Amino acid sequence: MKTERMIDPIGYRAKFGVLVPSTNTIVESEFARLAPEGVSNNTGRFHVDNIDLNSDADFEKLIEQIKGTLDRSVDDMITCEPDMIVLGMSAETFWDGKGGSEILKKRLSERAGGLPVALGSEACQTAVDAFKAKRVAVLTPYWPVGDEMVRRYFTEIGLEVVALKGLKARSPIHIACQKEEDLVNSLKELNASEPDLIIQVGTNLCLGAIAAEAERWLEKPVVAINTAIYHFALRQSGIDDKIFGYGRLLSEH
Repeated sequence: MKTERMIDPIGYRAKFGVLVPSTNTIVESEFARLAPEGVSNNTGRFHVDNIDLNSDADFEKLIEQIKGTLDRSVDDMITCEPDMIVLGMSAETFWDGKGGSEILKKRLSERAGGLPVALGSEACQTAVDAFKAKRVAVLTPYWPVGDEMVRRYFTEIGLEVVALKGLKARSPIHIACQKEEDLVNSLKELNASEPDLIIQVGTNLCLGAIAAEAERWLEKPVVAINTAIYHFALRQSGIDDKIFGYGRLLSEH
């Protein structure tokens, strides 16, 4: 049993236990850019097959794979004695709406011996609240069944989803391979619905730098989920450092 916090020379302020699907190639790099001095990201991968995604049924099969391997990855991660479990995937955190998210967080925390858990869904809610947004537009890499779970979550926390665009990625790895031009055009398309804020979900979608730049030419908050998750993990750990160059969420809140 952990009786006191063991200090190491890199994670002396906080040690994050970051869990990512084995197919995810974006989270580690984006989180590394966001880490302030004294915070370490300790990454564990849980197995997910790079299956073809051609339908809602295929996407649901992917979610079932994640559910089947996630708990074991928590068991492995806690052996490094992290201060928080940070989930570097988002689809399951929106599944079954707000209630489903709360159940998932409780389950993972209990599995980790009571450690706090950072989920993408709750991190998005915190980001939206920081900007006092009521009308949101959402970009996802998902198929319609996943999009509807995201829409349900945001609706259940009191937001109006004025537009939602799902990119229907053809595999888990394909999520990370979206062209920058297509992502920029998607943000512009979503902005036509006049939201207070645009938010992107899907942690393998590389939007952190694009979102920060888009805030300048759209003149509104654009929140990438990896930025939101890391912001949530830092603030929940009592780390209030303002981090510049990655968007208003980290530099202002």
